[in-house]
This record gives sequence, C-alpha cells and structure tokens, in this order.
Amino acid sequence: MVVSDVDGVLTDGRIILGNDGEELKCFHPRDGLGIRLAQRAGIVFAIITGRESQIVTIRARELGIEEVHQGIDDKWAVMAQLLEKYQLEPSQVAYIGDDLNDLAIIRRVGLGATVADGVAEVKRYADVVTKAKGGEGAVRELIELILKSQHRWKDLLRSMI
Repeated sequence: MVVSDVDGVLTDGRIILGNDGEELKCFHPRDGLGIRLAQRAGIVFAIITGRESQIVTIRARELGIEEVHQGIDDKWAVMAQLLEKYQLEPSQVAYIGDDLNDLAIIRRVGLGATVADGVAEVKRYADVVTKAKGGEGAVRELIELILKSQHRWKDLLRSMI
C-alpha cells in the first residue's frame, strides 16, 4: 500500500481561492500516471489529508482511488484502520507527507517519505526525501522507487509499449 497526503505532496501546497469561494489546486499528471502504475502492479493507493476538498474527491475518482480520507486530524488512526481492513503490517506500507501532522505515520510505516520541500523535522525522520518538490512529481518518484526495488518496473514498461 502507498498512502499520500495531498496539499504539499500531490499539489505544491498552495490553495487558490476565487472571489466566489471556489478552491483550486494543481495536480501533476506524472503523479496521476504513477498512481495508475502502482494500481496496475497491485498496490493499493490511499489518500489521508487534513483538509476537505471537492477537488480531491474529483481527482481521486479520476484515478480510481477508493480510499480517500479527508478532514482527518488523527492520520494515524485512519492508517490503523486501513492496516486492519487490508490485513497489512505497517512494514508493508509506504507513506509520503510533507508536514508535522504526517510524522506519526512516517515514523511507523515501512517506508516513510517526504518531498524535497518538506519541513525539516519531517526530513529528519523520513527514510526517503524525493528530489521533486510537492506537486512536481514526487509521488511518481516514490512509486517508481518502490516498483524498481520490487523488480516490477520493466514489466510495467513493457506492458505500455
């Protein structure tokens, strides 16, 4: 399982509000393809985010992400529920986040990751710090790292050609 935060990870962290209250976020298409590749390889992709946004719901639907948990204060509690639901050990999970509210998960899972522009405290505890910043393909970078370490990357590439 790969689990991701949204703001600052799948997006650059900026939240743009229009005059009518409309919220806008920018998602990188490479992250989207990376998520699809992970799913194709049998990896469950989940989102746990502190904010609630219709945009996240729409993007998750586009990518076939079924586990979308928004407005979450205690991210570890949701992670624990996911572990139980999918009968996984924490060591079988990779999590990518960028801020202090992600530390509880990053410190407990098998592969804790953060983005290049994540906060210093999170970088200190992360197993992986991506070269890409949040919203610039960092999730794709993590997924490729996982798939290559499991020797599944070449098979996925062949299936796309």
